[in-house]
Amino acid sequence: MFDRRLVSGFDWTLFSLCLVLSVLGIVNLYSAGSAALSLNHSATPHYLKQIYWLLVGLGFLAVTVTIDYQFVARHSYLLHGLSLILLLLALLWGRPTAGTHRWLQLGGVSLQPSEFAKITLILLLARHFSELNMSAPLRLQDFSLPILATLITFFLIFLEPDLGTAALIVLIFISFVFFLHLGLRYVTALALSGAALLPIAWLFLEDYQKRRVFAFLSPGKYSLQAGYQAIQSKIAVGSGMLLGKGFLCGTQSQLRFLPEQHTDFAFSVWAEEWGFAGSLLLVLLLFLFVSKGLRVAAQSRDRLGSFVSAGLASILFCQVFINVGMVTGLLPVAGIPLPFFSYGGSSLVSTWITIGLLLNIRMRKFMF
Repeated sequence: MFDRRLVSGFDWTLFSLCLVLSVLGIVNLYSAGSAALSLNHSATPHYLKQIYWLLVGLGFLAVTVTIDYQFVARHSYLLHGLSLILLLLALLWGRPTAGTHRWLQLGGVSLQPSEFAKITLILLLARHFSELNMSAPLRLQDFSLPILATLITFFLIFLEPDLGTAALIVLIFISFVFFLHLGLRYVTALALSGAALLPIAWLFLEDYQKRRVFAFLSPGKYSLQAGYQAIQSKIAVGSGMLLGKGFLCGTQSQLRFLPEQHTDFAFSVWAEEWGFAGSLLLVLLLFLFVSKGLRVAAQSRDRLGSFVSAGLASILFCQVFINVGMVTGLLPVAGIPLPFFSYGGSSLVSTWITIGLLLNIRMRKFMF
């Protein structure tokens, strides 16, 4: 029998906030793609495709909130195994785009498996750590499965290559380290291990990825090469000043000076048109969304729900922080999409699946 308490536990504030962010993202995409659309009337505009993907995302949300998250978590090993298979297929037979193999072509739809691998890894780690006896000191073997799952996922994404998403995979694991409140000895050992791997990781970076790091350290030297995107983005953000230039009036975006303005640099379009005031409002809305996720974690009455919701909220925070830092020149260009704003079906659908899981946990907190 259907339990009416599930409906009463539905967080309409979180759902409405996400709908508002999605609508703002579509409006921003309309502006970002208006100049290109005027040159190519036959192409389907990005904002219209994003509306289609929003409807698909809402469908996935409806399915996600219906299935008990504990049932989903019990199958997390299988789900993440499927994600790894999809990552391997993308790496071996994926559609090549700009020298990368991040996409699988399924019929007429392009799928980016790494977006969903983030969610399944969080579910796997949350299930594993929630089943441990936390009253006893954690042993090294307690971390063997999480480290193995994280490393395999990291390397499959790193080899695509997709350095930004691979870094997010590492951040997912790090976030769980903090959730577990490990002692200083464990944290120090993990930190030193990670630092020791950095020189090795540098050897495997593609040339364009190394140039991005050099461009971040010395942007003027690479102003017409690897640093061009970052410089144009900072010009767009700065030229918005306090109140912005107005909708469809941003020169950097409308005159096509800003590359990738509908994907990784969507925030730059928004900042130029709506200024510091609009940018501050958007960042506050995004972090309100993240704080709602953390509140779900705090209110959850079982450890699994707390781990899942905290992991999901932390990775959304990392995406917002890295993307905004990237477009404002505070961080190197890493190719991290801004939730709700960057164009991409896989990114938007995975974000709505994340929302569905948060709502799922919020709805069922009375059951424990």
